[in-house]
Amino acid sequence: MRAARLIKMVLLLQSRATMTAAELARELEVSERTVTRDAQALSEAGVPVYADRGRAGGYRLVGGYRTRLTGLARSEAEALFLSGVPGALREMGLEDAASAARLKVSAALLPSLSDASRAAAQRFHLDAPSWFTAPKTPELLPSVADAVWDDRRVVARYRRGDAEVERELEPYGLVLKAGVWYLCARVAGRDSFRVYRVDRFTAIDPAGVDERFLRQEDFDLPAFWEERAEQFARSILRAEVVVRLSPDGARRLPYAVDPAAAREALELAGAPEDDDGWVTVTVPVESEEVAHSQLAGLGPDVEVLAPESLRARFASDTLRMTALYRP
Repeated sequence: MRAARLIKMVLLLQSRATMTAAELARELEVSERTVTRDAQALSEAGVPVYADRGRAGGYRLVGGYRTRLTGLARSEAEALFLSGVPGALREMGLEDAASAARLKVSAALLPSLSDASRAAAQRFHLDAPSWFTAPKTPELLPSVADAVWDDRRVVARYRRGDAEVERELEPYGLVLKAGVWYLCARVAGRDSFRVYRVDRFTAIDPAGVDERFLRQEDFDLPAFWEERAEQFARSILRAEVVVRLSPDGARRLPYAVDPAAAREALELAGAPEDDDGWVTVTVPVESEEVAHSQLAGLGPDVEVLAPESLRARFASDTLRMTALYRP
């Protein structure tokens, strides 16, 4: 924690001529006393931090001191922000750039902090793919990633069902969700953004001589993905079931069906119907088939009221279970 703060302090002083103790404390989210101690530690380590006294004083770096962190190439600096996802870097062809960036950062650290990268790697790791799947890297992922980094317009061929379509795309960003890569892009000449599964691309080619596009500056990839993911989750919930739930069934419902849909259904539920606390709720589901599979996990803590066809399926299941477990 302190190592990151010391580096940030040097970079702040490097980017501004002078900063007061109060300004540094606000930026670093520490007390002014901690700023004084950190400045002393940097000075003892050979970083020329100088303190000017008086009302107009503050901290500054002497003699145009610059850290070696500025030796990072653009691709290395960009890759460094993704270094917590080593598998993703490897799949996008950025592993070498990230490795070079880590070496440069390590060389710029104080001797007492030289083991920082190893210590962090031994304590934190992000495993992005989902369980019980063998993730396969899309063949065209490196080409798509290059186009995203360079703001380069491409002509993409894409499998849609049994057909193949061609679109001129402006690739804005890549998202790795549960081991599956998605491209957020805008179709050239249109304002709306769309999401494409990268493993469904069959070809990625440059769009021509004037292939660079002007990125929309206010585009926020995390916010866009969050909104689109929520829209997708709701779009597949095309059916509804009416069920009675015991208190334990109500508690477990968000683990059986879509969590957001379950929470919304429970919030709209009326008061308990009896002294045992059972409630009736209407739950959006993907289909009757999916609902049958999901709700079966709640066992005797759920009673399906509608549709009648789903209720009949559970009644049939109950008779078969009774026959299996009859003494």
